[in-house]
Amino acid sequence: MKAPRRLRWGFFVPGVLLVALVAGCLGQQKPASRRPPAVAVSVAKVSTEDVPITISALGSAQAWQGVLIVPQISGRLTYVAKEGQDVRAGALLVQIDCAPYLAALTQAQGQLRRDESVLAGHRTDLARYQTLVSQNSIARQTAEDEAATVKQDEGTVLADRGAVAAAQVNVRYCRIVSPVDGRVGVRLVDPGNVVSSATTSGVVSVNQIQPIAVTFTVPQGDFQRLVGASAGFTRPLVAQASSQETGADLGAGELVVADNHVDPATGTVQMKARFPNAARQLWPGQFVNVSLTLQTLQNAVAVPTQAVNQGPKGAFVYVVGPDAKVSAQPVSVAATEGAVAVVQSGLKPGQTVVTDGQMSLRPGLAVCGYAGGPPCGPAGHGGPGGGGHGGGA
Repeated sequence: MKAPRRLRWGFFVPGVLLVALVAGCLGQQKPASRRPPAVAVSVAKVSTEDVPITISALGSAQAWQGVLIVPQISGRLTYVAKEGQDVRAGALLVQIDCAPYLAALTQAQGQLRRDESVLAGHRTDLARYQTLVSQNSIARQTAEDEAATVKQDEGTVLADRGAVAAAQVNVRYCRIVSPVDGRVGVRLVDPGNVVSSATTSGVVSVNQIQPIAVTFTVPQGDFQRLVGASAGFTRPLVAQASSQETGADLGAGELVVADNHVDPATGTVQMKARFPNAARQLWPGQFVNVSLTLQTLQNAVAVPTQAVNQGPKGAFVYVVGPDAKVSAQPVSVAATEGAVAVVQSGLKPGQTVVTDGQMSLRPGLAVCGYAGGPPCGPAGHGGPGGGGHGGGA
């Protein structure tokens, strides 16, 4: 009976020692497993800068003045201005064969002279008859008939003068000049063709592109902001145009016209801006992005918009401390303009904020992988729990 009991104790004692050893090892590893790995993040510095507050819209460039040359008489085209050339106001654009109209003018002038001569003769006869009537040498009826004839001749002469004026107008219509400075478009009718006043499609067009207009619409809510910023459109607002395809700057202009009503169908107001277009980067019919500067915030505290997070208690940012650990800092955002958020309170210039990797962060966690910060280990990442990629400030 004693031998089996000693055997049981022989197994029990080593088992207890083994359990104690395992428990000791686990107890030593447990604190290390509780420390979360550093999170790889990108950061940026809080800065002060002048931030313009703008309203953006889709706009369309159009000629400041556009003219379609439509003939007002019939005839054969003898000249059309060269396509694509720049012309000044008064330059010849279209010439119509004027020979028939010059002949008609000559005829009208001849008819006028003949009828004026007839009128002069009848006026002389009337004066003679009136003298004879005063001497009781002829019947009064004769003088009265002659006076009526003079009246008829005066009407005929007046009609002749109207015919001469109409013929002169037609002669002037043979030569069409540009009413504005601009650029000649592609001609729609070639010289040699016969045109008439029924040619509504026109012969050629001229567009003024220096300056050029850009029209766009803004919601009625933004319209109220524009009214306030421009003091009821008594103060010009700067308008900036940029390419839809590349975002390249296409020049600056001024808002000059706000439509006189809100479109009830869309709730928008049409606007028109004037651009000098000295480099001719804007062309009629071109679609562009337009931004209107309402005001410029001077020396504003600014951070990248991606640094601002939204939580249950409002906006906050993760601030990186000197020990490479983050803290959640509540902020008040005054305005957001493009990639920049203007912070009214909560941050100071020079602080470092996290711009990428926030999803894996919580207050007190260490961060790594950013310029000037600790590395993230041999692999260059934060390991398990790392939520971003290293980046520069």
